This record gives sequence, structure tokens and C-alpha cells, in this order.
Amino acid sequence: MAPPIALPETFARAVAGLRSVTPRAEIVLEEVGAPQRLAPYAFALSATVLRDDDDEVADGRLILLHDPAGHDAWQGTLRLVTYVTADLEVDLAADPLLPGVGWTWLTDALEVHRADYRAAGGTVTQTVSTRFGDLAGPPAAGDVEIRASWTPLGDDLGAHLSAWCALLASTAGLPPPGVTALTDRRPAGAA
Repeated sequence: MAPPIALPETFARAVAGLRSVTPRAEIVLEEVGAPQRLAPYAFALSATVLRDDDDEVADGRLILLHDPAGHDAWQGTLRLVTYVTADLEVDLAADPLLPGVGWTWLTDALEVHRADYRAAGGTVTQTVSTRFGDLAGPPAAGDVEIRASWTPLGDDLGAHLSAWCALLASTAGLPPPGVTALTDRRPAGAA
């Protein structure tokens, strides 16, 4: 049995901060294998967002990278990288304002949770797919995909994970915590 590898203190504190957060009930987090070629040290979480009926409405991955030597592009020694995707109604997926709104879901979440950062960058991709021929399913489907990375200021990353969970919730269309979504209560056949 090999002796345990001592982790840099900065990385160990950052991982502990990520592990310290309990997300809202609809978000299920799981530690997963992290890519090993991007930085000397890496840690990753996977998330699934479920609705009340246990339907998966969004998912994502958050990767923590640490290079004690730092990176000029990162402007630091830690970097958070995320990928979030969710199915959307076709009219929402086709909205030309969606990319800008999707980006503010991330930046607003970081601000609200006081997760200080710098060097943020990313993409928001909207897709509308139409099925033909033998492909069964709805005639059209839409989705949004957010890919982003940022450098956290400091190594206590609990606020960053809380912000990431808020991004997941926004992308999935969940109401804010403590708010119950109204359902359509019209009788069947009513206009």
C-alpha cells in the first residue's frame, strides 16, 4: 500500500470548502473523478437537478483545478471550471436573449453568494432540435448549455459551490428557495 500523498494546504482547504456545502433538496451532488491532465491537482463534483416527480431537469459538473505555480490566464493558483445543461421549452431555447440571461445566472449567483472571483470567461449555447423520420419523440426540443471558468479569490470555496448550485437551479427553472411555483389549476377543457 502506497503512503498517502500530502496535498498542498491551499488545495486541501479549497476541497474542504466545496465539501462543506449542503445544496437544496432538488440538487444531488456526487464526487466524481477529475481530469488529471489539466493541473497537478484536481477535484470534481457532478450534480443532477430533480423536480418533485424525480424527473432530471438539469445536470452539471464543477471541477476545481490547482497549480501551485499558478497560470497567467487564471490570474491565480486555483480555477473553477463548470459545465451545466438543461432541457428547455422550444420557445425559451430560441429566445435571442437567452445567452445573456444565462451568463447573468452565473455572475449574479457569484455576487449574491459573495463568492469573489476574477478572470471569468465562458460560453452559453442554445440549441433547438427538430426530429424527423424514425426518431421518436417530441417534434422539437430545446436546451441550454453553460460552460464557464473563473478564479476564486481565496481558498474557502463554500460560497462558490453555493453560487454554482444557484446557477444549476436557475438553469433548471427552479423557483427560489422557499417559493412554491403556482400550477395551472384550470379545470380540464377550460380556456
